[in-house]
Amino acid sequence: MRAARLIKMVLLLQSRPSMTAAELARELEVSERTVTRDAQALSEAGVPVYADRGRAGGYRLIGGYRTRLTGLARGEAESLFLSGVPGALREMGLEDAASAAHLKVSAALLPSLRDAPQSAAQRFHLDAPGWFKEPQPPELLPAIAEAVWEDRVLRVGYRRTSLGQEEDVERELEPYGLVLKAGVWYLAAAVREADAFRVYRVDRFTVVTPGEERFERAEGEEAFDLPAFWEERAAQFARALLRAEVVVRLTPAGIRQLPYATDAASAREALESAGDAGADGRLTVTLPVESEDVAYTQLMALGPEAEVVAPVALRERFAQAARRMRGWYG
Repeated sequence: MRAARLIKMVLLLQSRPSMTAAELARELEVSERTVTRDAQALSEAGVPVYADRGRAGGYRLIGGYRTRLTGLARGEAESLFLSGVPGALREMGLEDAASAAHLKVSAALLPSLRDAPQSAAQRFHLDAPGWFKEPQPPELLPAIAEAVWEDRVLRVGYRRTSLGQEEDVERELEPYGLVLKAGVWYLAAAVREADAFRVYRVDRFTVVTPGEERFERAEGEEAFDLPAFWEERAAQFARALLRAEVVVRLTPAGIRQLPYATDAASAREALESAGDAGADGRLTVTLPVESEDVAYTQLMALGPEAEVVAPVALRERFAQAARRMRGWYG
């Protein structure tokens, strides 16, 4: 543990002109007294760590010292390509590997380029979770992520909903890839007993047991393409949810707002397949929706810009809502 900390301290000092004891303590997550002892240990081992005294003082390497410990390990190199999603790295248990990779890259840069990581971080940041949601990383995610990296077969317990009832099932999976969508983690995996690829929500796994067996990924044209697979399955999933239809008469403002209130792709298709607007400028569209309850919530956002024509039960719900609102507003 201490050896890793000493190496990290050298890489930190190599990537910056000077660092105070407080800065080193914060980066290394130790006390300033420990920093002093580590600096002395490095000096005794032949690493030219020099301490500048005074309020503006700090630690630095002298004599143009360069360590040769900047080669990236495989895990560090792989995590470097995920460095734009720090939250995801942390949830998968790769934060330390990414930190080590960043230090090694920074230490290998020319002095004139050493501000590049800070410059990029100050200008670009990815915040994956949706608004008004506190992300809760799944407890079993690190074990699944490790199996994905190592192509290791997983034996899992999974809680699914079937015919409105929850049930636990067991599966043997070949975990091909993880996807973070709007703050929710999904696993793309090959199911051995079904000989098919499926998508699982990581937070519904109840048990995850990595086996000793490893699976082989196909190469070349037969290689698994995670982005393409996810795009196809996401589109299928979105369409599968739309099991009902509503007929809506929209004002010009409602036409513009519809893609923002409901599923955007379905709204655009409904608008494109609709006929001409009536004499009053309103357009009648048949819109695929998940359910009448979901349609009520979504279309309510359009207010007076949308009139529900059918089904009758949903139209009556809107009529009741309109009467209640009239009672409030007069």
